[in-house]
Amino acid sequence: MAIPQSVSWWCFERDDIDPVDLLRTCKAIGYAAMELAPVEQFALVRDQGLKIVAHQLHVPLKQGISQPKYWEDIQQQAEENFKLAQRWNIPNLIVFSGNREGLPDEEGAENAIKHLEVLARDAESAGITLILELLNSKLNHPDYQCDRTDWAVQVVSAVNSPRARVLYDIYHMQVMEGDVIQTIRDNHQWFAHYHTAGVPGRNELDDSQELNYGAICRAIAETGYSGYIGQEFVPTGDWKASLRAAFDVCNVNA
Repeated sequence: MAIPQSVSWWCFERDDIDPVDLLRTCKAIGYAAMELAPVEQFALVRDQGLKIVAHQLHVPLKQGISQPKYWEDIQQQAEENFKLAQRWNIPNLIVFSGNREGLPDEEGAENAIKHLEVLARDAESAGITLILELLNSKLNHPDYQCDRTDWAVQVVSAVNSPRARVLYDIYHMQVMEGDVIQTIRDNHQWFAHYHTAGVPGRNELDDSQELNYGAICRAIAETGYSGYIGQEFVPTGDWKASLRAAFDVCNVNA
């Protein structure tokens, strides 16, 4: 079977794209799900025959689990979003490390482990997977702490819960580290979700960017991966053609 694919709503949230047209286009192409859709659009997503595969556990992403001063607020948001995820059958909730704010990476990891251990127990009870997102701190998210694969893996492996995993964002990690395929092969057991986008620019998965997404997705499939590949690129041209082309290049069998 082909690895199912999803689309990040926010990338296509603009005045010239009608939400119903977006959803119908995604469905017709073969996408199985949406992610990061506004809560008020959940019913519309479902009505168009698509699943909701991921949502945020908490916001904003600058204030995350590595800083104890934000834990109380995150816990309160988590309680509501666990209920939301159960109500809408959302399998994944995205967790953010937050910014360093001067906190050394080792201390940040220790804090993140402590908080994620608590959150993971609730996630186990709810049947939901928490996915710690990797983001680049070089271009898009200055000072973000979870900006390297080894930091993310250190945290989730220490938590040692099947409900605590990593969201490996291919775009962000190409910007920070490169060596994407080998990283996937070495760490795939900790990865529960993937995001795409072209590098440089975070745009289409076409021949203007440096990543070979066909090879990357084949490498993901070879690991036996059973989750989703989420398209999270911002289109610059014909958005429908871009969605079709991205689906086709990532359409590999697991």
